[in-house]
Amino acid sequence: MKRAQIILVSVGLLLFIGLLFFGKTVNPNKQITAAKPTSAQTTILFADILSTSKEKLTAEQNARLTSLENSVVRGDVQNQKIHVYHELATFWKDSAKAFEPYAYYTAEAAKLDNSEKNLTFAAQLILANLRSEQDEAKLNWETEQAIGLFEQALKLNPTSADLKIGLGSCYIFGKGRFGGAAETMQGVQKVLEVVRTDSMNMKAQLVLGIGGYISGQYDKAIERLTKVITTEPQNLEAIAFLADTYAAKGDKQEAIKWYQLSKRMSNDPHYTEEVDQRIKELK
Repeated sequence: MKRAQIILVSVGLLLFIGLLFFGKTVNPNKQITAAKPTSAQTTILFADILSTSKEKLTAEQNARLTSLENSVVRGDVQNQKIHVYHELATFWKDSAKAFEPYAYYTAEAAKLDNSEKNLTFAAQLILANLRSEQDEAKLNWETEQAIGLFEQALKLNPTSADLKIGLGSCYIFGKGRFGGAAETMQGVQKVLEVVRTDSMNMKAQLVLGIGGYISGQYDKAIERLTKVITTEPQNLEAIAFLADTYAAKGDKQEAIKWYQLSKRMSNDPHYTEEVDQRIKELK
């Protein structure tokens, strides 16, 4: 995949994740790129993540963290543990500003609480971060965390279309970003369960279109993305992905047409700049 294509896909993913999980488009200035393996290591333990994160703390922060961690060890009541996990999550989010420990303790609290709402929040939190994670080992860890949370939530609400789409997205935007064809197809199969029941679920159609693009099934991607755009003409992420798909397929004329449309619809100068560069390369 060419660099320019990757950038546009990344913008599309960012827009998609924001709309799918938070109901609004997040700032497209925070662009992402396709993940690249950084080492031979493809797995990591949370203990290693936590150890690395602690190295960046001040003495005062370490003292506060030790106190919170000791509270978890002493806690023998579920509600007390949930409370301390939330405090730990807040510490890592607001004081230490480290995503992985924040996500981990948010997830641990949600698992103990075992409510669909909190499990879904924690799962969505991690899934949203997958779009920008560049370290393969961390991405795999985050993917497994999100999958576990979505699966636990689905046990509480087995018919939830949004949970099924979220679970499928973990496979597609997790290991699928590293070229994991099997994982991509596993995610696609999860989302297909939704489409077989409701073919007009545009969230599912969009994910399938993106999955088709990632896996190189361009004709299927075009079919899905076109369906989304026909139903939702203002769906910028679908339009951006459709342009990328046509470009990857080698249909320069169609790619340029959809790139130009996406540029007219976006008010973000960084996105416009990348689109102009991509169009220039295609001509």
